Amino acid sequence: MKCSQYFLSTRQRPDRQAIALEWIEEVVDHPEHRLHQSDGRLRLWARVPQAEGRWLRVVLLEDGETVHNAFFDRSFRP
Repeated sequence: MKCSQYFLSTRQRPDRQAIALEWIEEVVDHPEHRLHQSDGRLRLWARVPQAEGRWLRVVLLEDGETVHNAFFDRSFRP
């Protein structure tokens, strides 16, 4: 999985360490919702059953494969 330097640095935060890389890969491979941002980045969301069904948002860079951010999105409503 390709990752940005920003992703690698935010991954050190305690609230992000609990997010398994497998969950991120699952969202990238099988998003339930997607949104193209005006800057070319792609937002992907999927529920994570292992995390009490919370929505995980993964942001990919313009290339569509580099993970730039991943976090549980408390405000997301499908």
